[in-house]
Amino acid sequence: MGMTHAAVLGTGAWGTTFAQVLADAGMTVRMWGRNDSVVDFINSHENSTYLPGIHLSDTVSATTDLGEAVHGAELVAVAVPVSAVRTTVAAAAPDLADGAALLSLAKGLELETRRTVHDVIREASGRPSESIAVLSGPNLSREIAEHNPTATVVACEDAELATRIAIACHNPYFRPYVSTDVIGCEIAGATKNVIAVAIGAAEGMGLGTNTRATLITRGLAEMTRLGTTLGAQSETFAGLAGIGDLVATCSSKLSRNYSLGLRMGRGASLDEALHLSPGVAEGARSAVPILQVAREHGVDMPITEAVVRVVHEGATIDEMGEMLLSRPQKMDGWRIELL
Repeated sequence: MGMTHAAVLGTGAWGTTFAQVLADAGMTVRMWGRNDSVVDFINSHENSTYLPGIHLSDTVSATTDLGEAVHGAELVAVAVPVSAVRTTVAAAAPDLADGAALLSLAKGLELETRRTVHDVIREASGRPSESIAVLSGPNLSREIAEHNPTATVVACEDAELATRIAIACHNPYFRPYVSTDVIGCEIAGATKNVIAVAIGAAEGMGLGTNTRATLITRGLAEMTRLGTTLGAQSETFAGLAGIGDLVATCSSKLSRNYSLGLRMGRGASLDEALHLSPGVAEGARSAVPILQVAREHGVDMPITEAVVRVVHEGATIDEMGEMLLSRPQKMDGWRIELL
């Protein structure tokens, strides 16, 4: 039997867009948010704070009552920033329906624990791992909200549940594919945000297409190294959740992470760039735990390390350029890597 009722936790641009995706797939959606005015806007059929100009269906509504939002929902999509996932899911857990599926829309690692969002949701909800899925792909929210066709990946250890979720959000402009490689989709989604900060900075510095192509390719290589070391399938990184999401995030000013790096590359301080960037740039937050995990497993991630040096350790943008393109080469580093 198909899913008919969903909850979306978070009223930002991506949460609002995904709520409309679900509505256009035939579901009734209740959103949850903390901000009274944003909730009121959504109930007036437009989130003018985060998604102005996009009409929301009558089947999308919002509330500030978390229990009310998740009550009876067969699918609960978590679209809050990574830093808020644990507390939000823990607060919602008592009101979740017994058979509810949980779907992560967040991309990053939790700063304090270095856990993936899937693991954070599992711990906070007390639900079994196979009832929790993640969604990842070239999914710039504004383009989807305008019904530009796109595809995505729904990954879950339970392939049947992944398929049910994919059917629940499939509509004429949003095509989900199914995977069981949860860790691969999560590492790809988290790491591509960091790579996007670096590519935005390079663009802001005036570097050209060759540099962008180099950083995208080498960024793919380092996210693949980390993912496969942690047990992911290499094929995931060659697909929508990997190179697909990476290209989209690293090529569009609609990307918060790319725009953050772009502003820094043009001379803005981190604080200034963050102030000018709408929403949450998860690449700035997740760079440190990603690098820590990489170091624990002996994985070389020079682009991620350069972002950490600039965003968290006070290195300059010019020094980032030197780190990315002029670092010492090991003897075996002259060989071409496919991944």
